[in-house]
Amino acid sequence: MTQQPHLDVTGTVHLADPSAVQSAVLELLQHRFADVDRTLITRAFETFEALFAGLLPGYHGCDTWYHDAQHSLDATLAFARLLDGYEQSVPPAERLGTERAMLGVIIALFHDAGYVRSERDIGHRNGAEFTLCHVARSGAFISDFLQDTPLAQHAEIARQIVHFTGYEIALDKIQVHDPRDRHLGFFLGTADLLAQMADACYLEKCWHHLYREFSICGLAGEPRPGRPEPVYSSAEDLLRKTPDFNRMVWKDRLDGYFEGCYRYLTAHFNGDNPYVNAIDRHVARLDHLLADDALHELADEPEVIGAAQLRSSLNSFPAA
Repeated sequence: MTQQPHLDVTGTVHLADPSAVQSAVLELLQHRFADVDRTLITRAFETFEALFAGLLPGYHGCDTWYHDAQHSLDATLAFARLLDGYEQSVPPAERLGTERAMLGVIIALFHDAGYVRSERDIGHRNGAEFTLCHVARSGAFISDFLQDTPLAQHAEIARQIVHFTGYEIALDKIQVHDPRDRHLGFFLGTADLLAQMADACYLEKCWHHLYREFSICGLAGEPRPGRPEPVYSSAEDLLRKTPDFNRMVWKDRLDGYFEGCYRYLTAHFNGDNPYVNAIDRHVARLDHLLADDALHELADEPEVIGAAQLRSSLNSFPAA
């Protein structure tokens, strides 16, 4: 691969380094909001790193491949940029404000926490087994984290808002009624999708990592008793169905239910949208690979930023 697999879409933030993402997110928040609780955001990132590295008591750490620590950090940075663009684009009465900004960062960080196995998950060997219920598990983790913070009053609504990043509850059935909370959900769902599809190694990660996770939870491979009907018969089948999936995502979610809020990124980036640009490049590349029967060019497997990688890198990155 010629891509820089651990850099964000601007090539400026190292997504495998939680401290680098924390610095970038805090810089955005403090520029936009005068009363950001830096201690709270720092604590959230420290808890995230401990959880995914397997250093948080009671948890085994991240062992999934597609939904690794880098993806969650990528989505958190995308959310902060999207919110920054929104806050500078709308009248004061429509802004979400500091508390929801901080809440959104915390939900983004932990939106895939449900993939991380706890010591109570006896009999489960990999976090991908929770694919079909991970969002509710993430919501429980977020709620617990918020209980003894200045945002404790948002703990229960956070359990609902995180569902905008998943498919466990139909979007119009999510119990969020305040328009500002719904917009927060739209931004989180948008950031999650953009981070995945704009990832430098998106196609390689679908081929090597996403198919592997889907095989474990029953969405791919051979039919098994007690499992859902498989959607994908092979990694090649998954890639061949990816263009239709992407079109559905744009139609139903990004341009649909989420009201095209990705456009606020152009305010943050002064008229550009590097996430959409990256996605367009990936779509064009996949079209060429499929037309040329050249999916073998995806042979290089991207590095996963899971528990072992995080633990080994704890002393490798300079302090933020």
